[in-house]
Order: sequence, then structure tokens, then C-alpha cells
Amino acid sequence: MMNPPILEVLAATPFLTGLNASALTLLAQEGIVQDFSPGELIVREGEAGHSLFIIVEGEVEVIKHLDSPHAVTLARFHGGTFFGEMCVVDPVPRVATVRTLSNVKVIEIKAATLHHLFQKMPDQYAIMILNLARDMARRLRSLDEAFAATTS
Repeated sequence: MMNPPILEVLAATPFLTGLNASALTLLAQEGIVQDFSPGELIVREGEAGHSLFIIVEGEVEVIKHLDSPHAVTLARFHGGTFFGEMCVVDPVPRVATVRTLSNVKVIEIKAATLHHLFQKMPDQYAIMILNLARDMARRLRSLDEAFAATTS
């Protein structure tokens, strides 16, 4: 049985804006809710990744080169945002580690679930991918601006 709050969280997630009830229900039914304690690693840089994560509550940090003296925090995300999308768009190893900063609840959406959405509702999949591309572009612009500020 589907948990109604999951559906509400999905409907409020920016890259899912515009999806109809059937598409959101498919994602909710196949989504996996997970809880993490502070300091836990949700994903690790270099590992294979086949899913993205929507943060229901809590805060995480995205870190490049975690186990080196040159570790860099790239971003912090909180409830209502998401991470891990690069691996479902381009299936390459994870490019950063995500560590919890508090108690965190996420909904994991596997690439296979997105493929099911594509098979059953290609128009809804197209809306989601366009939204995802827009958000990725915003994040890239933000990182570009931060990088430019450190070099000037």
C-alpha cells in the first residue's frame, strides 16, 4: 500500500512539477523510503549509481574527494530537493559523496522506475526530463559562478 505523504512529497518536488496523478502514483508506488542518521553516507563517489534521491526531511552535503586532504563541499540540500540525478541521466559512476548532516528521510527513485514511466507515459516522462534538465542547468550555473568568484 502506498503512503499518501510520499505522493504529496513527490507532487511538491520541483523536477516533478506538471506530472499528472497517474505518473506521480507510479513513482510513489515504486519509490523506496529510507532513513539515515547524522554522518551517514547515502552515496559514495566512484560507486555505480542507478537512482536519484528526493529529500523528504533533513539536510545533506555533497562532497568531492571526501577521503582526501582536498575534500570540497559542492552543495548542501534539504527537504524538498533532490540529488543523484546525474546517474539516471548518464549512467556513469557517482561523481561525489553525499553525507547526512542531520536525521534524513529520502525517497529513492531507481532508473528502472523512470524507465517504467517512459514506457507507460512517455509524455509525462518528457515533462520530467525537461524539468530535470532545467534544474541541472541551474545547478551548473551556480557552480560556475562560485568557481568564477574563487578565480577572480
